[in-house]
Amino acid sequence: MPRVLHLGKFFPPFAGGIENFLADLMPAQLQQGDTVAALVHDHQRQWSRFFATTTAEIWNNLSIYRVPTYGRLLYAPISPQFPVWFNQVLSQFQPQLLHLHLPNTSALFALGLPRAKRLPWIVHWHADVTSALNSKLSIAYHAYRPLEQRVLARAHTIIVTSEPYLASSIPLRPWQNKCQIIPLGIALSRLSDPPEQTQRWAEQQWNNPAVKILTVGRLTYYKGHEILIRAMQQVKGAHLLIIGQGEQQRYLQTLITQLNLAHQVKLLGYCTDTELNALLATCDYFCLPSLERTEAFGVVLLEAMRYSKAIVASAIPGSGVTWVVVDNQTGLLVPPQDEVALAQALQQLINNPQWRIALGKAGQQRFEQLFNIQNIAEKISVLYQQVFTSMNTTG
Repeated sequence: MPRVLHLGKFFPPFAGGIENFLADLMPAQLQQGDTVAALVHDHQRQWSRFFATTTAEIWNNLSIYRVPTYGRLLYAPISPQFPVWFNQVLSQFQPQLLHLHLPNTSALFALGLPRAKRLPWIVHWHADVTSALNSKLSIAYHAYRPLEQRVLARAHTIIVTSEPYLASSIPLRPWQNKCQIIPLGIALSRLSDPPEQTQRWAEQQWNNPAVKILTVGRLTYYKGHEILIRAMQQVKGAHLLIIGQGEQQRYLQTLITQLNLAHQVKLLGYCTDTELNALLATCDYFCLPSLERTEAFGVVLLEAMRYSKAIVASAIPGSGVTWVVVDNQTGLLVPPQDEVALAQALQQLINNPQWRIALGKAGQQRFEQLFNIQNIAEKISVLYQQVFTSMNTTG
């Protein structure tokens, strides 16, 4: 069985879809007999760790190496020790294959480390870097792109999470022949039925008997929370909870106050996994109002589907969201940045509870068929074996 080192950006308890996916994938790989570890950035800024030695945290019988960081620049961790840790982990763990999760600026150090260059690479392409809504990110991408393309050229195989994203990705266009579609997935064990006490807590957060709408995501520019809040002005008979933290938190709270929506919309901030599961279990349906392809897949959609919840989401051109959610079968898709269309879809599900339940049940069936992490881990394991077979044949 292969020894695989994952290179990720962060890892739980950092809250993020890609981070949760990796934390679900690795135990599933361990159950299959693979030997896996992860090299990631510590999401907490700790100057006291500046001279920390390269040591692993043992998490669920897996080695997680968290490299010290000192802030972020355009969402990229500032981690000068990363290449040193990377080289030492390669020596200590002695992987046979590197599984690079991009975008991640620190993964580019693989291009300069002889130990890394002697190994086959799989690139897991989670999202393009470019953004139509963030000009600073688009400008910075010009410097990042040449190195990104060198990584893609060096990769044996590129995993892309959906056909729509592959078809619309400009950075992947030269490498179509080495791309494989494997969707993201989640572990059922992580999304168990919440304890009765936590479920009571969740019920208390819905402060009126109206239909309960939930959205979860970092409070940042592309998530569309402002559009959703404005749409709620036109929605009757519903209460919205927004879960997450981020740089737009103060602005969104001010907007809720200005629009006199405090009785109908609430920013709940950070929640533990158990609390989030309870909110997913007790809500009536879920909304993902993201604005652009930076929302490449939407792991949180899978979490809502696991709890049999109908979904209202943005039909982002070229995003995997439009494949994860089947319009009028597991949820409703609306044009991004269209608060009127969003309000109409939200109201439709409020007014039609039986249809809402039917959509949720269909979503749960789709989840079980396509997005269980065991199935995803098996597909990735097959890919690993293909890589080793190819390397042995050509070697």
